[in-house]
Amino acid sequence: MSYEQFAYLYDELMQDAPYTEWVQFVKEKLHTYQVDGKALLDLACGTGELSVRFAKEGFSVTGVDLSSDMLAVAQVKAQAEGLAISFYEQNMAELKGHDLFDIIGIFCDSLNYLQSEEEVIQTFSGAYQHLKDEGLFIFDVHSLYKVTNVFVEQTYAMAEEHLSYIWNSFPGEMPYSVEHELSFFVLDDQTGRYDRFDEIHYQRTYPIDQYSQWLAEAGFELLQVCADFQDSAPDDKTERILFVARKKPSK
Repeated sequence: MSYEQFAYLYDELMQDAPYTEWVQFVKEKLHTYQVDGKALLDLACGTGELSVRFAKEGFSVTGVDLSSDMLAVAQVKAQAEGLAISFYEQNMAELKGHDLFDIIGIFCDSLNYLQSEEEVIQTFSGAYQHLKDEGLFIFDVHSLYKVTNVFVEQTYAMAEEHLSYIWNSFPGEMPYSVEHELSFFVLDDQTGRYDRFDEIHYQRTYPIDQYSQWLAEAGFELLQVCADFQDSAPDDKTERILFVARKKPSK
């Protein structure tokens, strides 16, 4: 999917995203699992907000995203900060042609935008192939609870002078999936009128055991499954589930 116009609104809408928590979580796991290198691949990097933050923390960052519009925003950000970050337009399920990394991350539930089991499996395989031995693969997903009890049949809205939106969520066709219908109204400063932009975003998640099985089949050792940036295990009301896996050397 392409974020199209949404790319240019994304950062404003995501001001409350847990970017600081993600940077701290990754740094802690590198220390805990004794990973010395700092070559990081930010898969589904979006507008590069985390890519920039990691680079400012001393990581050597590469960003990959499917949306050329998102990457255009990311490139402007990196240049404004004087950071040398390489960005590539690529589907995370078709990852190829990159060097090996010490850590690969798929942050902010981006994995849930893949529409099929096969794409998730391919993404895990690609991550394995692009990690150094003992390298870490870290990602987060929506829980089943969040998709079925928080998102589905809910309406969200925001009304500001320059930007408003209406966000409706409906059950998807597949189990544990959701379709987000978003309508944005953006003030045109020159005309004083509001332009409307419509987007449909599809997300799908799976049980923890299913992700764990796919990781094992790809060659990973699952180190940790935790809830909401804590070291505690997820419970039946957890909304964000984080996975930390390590690449086992191929025999």
